[in-house]
Amino acid sequence: MRDHGMELERKRGGEDALSLSYEEWRERMEAWGEPRFRADQICNWMHVRKVFDYHEMSNLSKSLRERLSGSMLMPLPVLIREQKSKDGTRKYLWQMADGARVESVLLNHGGHTTACVSSQVGCPLSCVFCATGTLGFGRNLTPGEILGQFLMMERRRLDGGAEQGINNIVFMGMGEPLLNAGNVFKGIRMLNHPKMRNLGARHITISTAGVVPGILDLADFEVPLRLSVSLHAPNDGLRTKLMPINRQYSLSRLVEALRVYRNRTGERITIEYALIDGLNDDPQLAYEMAALLDGLEPYINLIPFNPIPMKPELRRSPEAKVKAFCAALAELRIEFEVRRERGADIMAACGQLAGTLRCT
Repeated sequence: MRDHGMELERKRGGEDALSLSYEEWRERMEAWGEPRFRADQICNWMHVRKVFDYHEMSNLSKSLRERLSGSMLMPLPVLIREQKSKDGTRKYLWQMADGARVESVLLNHGGHTTACVSSQVGCPLSCVFCATGTLGFGRNLTPGEILGQFLMMERRRLDGGAEQGINNIVFMGMGEPLLNAGNVFKGIRMLNHPKMRNLGARHITISTAGVVPGILDLADFEVPLRLSVSLHAPNDGLRTKLMPINRQYSLSRLVEALRVYRNRTGERITIEYALIDGLNDDPQLAYEMAALLDGLEPYINLIPFNPIPMKPELRRSPEAKVKAFCAALAELRIEFEVRRERGADIMAACGQLAGTLRCT
């Protein structure tokens, strides 16, 4: 698979500034004969002050600003459409430099906010309950394109009069983050770096459909991230029907990887389970899930299925079935919650993101 960042640089004759780590900025400054602290200044302008025009970086020399403008690209996502839900959720459709489009979501929880960002253009996994999967796969996003979603949402929030930026980020948008692990991990290092955005590790969550090698990489990752796993079925037959990735990474392999992650990090794992009428909402499946995850002490996040127009035959479980499933989990003394629906009226809830796919 081609490296999109390098391809963009080749076509446009410059380097992607948003994808540079702090260490790479220091290397560039040293190579240009500039003092190392210039890297601190540039990263502060971009990641803290949200200033992306080199000519506005007033503590840099004029000659440096001109050199940056001529050789360091700033390919920020362009906002195509913003929608606001009745519950305050905002959904953004972004266009990248090559015309590819992704969606991201900003969730307002009252005292804090969470950015839900995309890691791929489309998605290759084809989960039956997810709108993104119907788009097919376009390409991986670069670290700069991933961070760009967060930075642009944060700038819009601050420009709108908010007193503080975004508190949390979740990699739960379009795409499977652990199939773009290199770029996602680099983006996380940049978000977490004290000279860049300085977002605490406890405020960063990766959600995966069960990419076992990526989970094992997370177990050894230097930034102790939170892990969320889309399960949606506790046996291989049903899970393969709902999530084709189960053919490659069976539940036994997935649970083994989760045990490694749990043992090495000590972090509690969140299990995502969307309740779909007549498919995976039988209370007996709650008992199967308890047996499957025995010893992991997970936190179960029950998600009312969010309907998608591409699959009208799929329906949300009725309240009586949800209560019966919850009663089984309570009997088993498994900690859970039923997630509060947010953004469904603008197709911004879990599984509903399907921004127009344009990739040249």
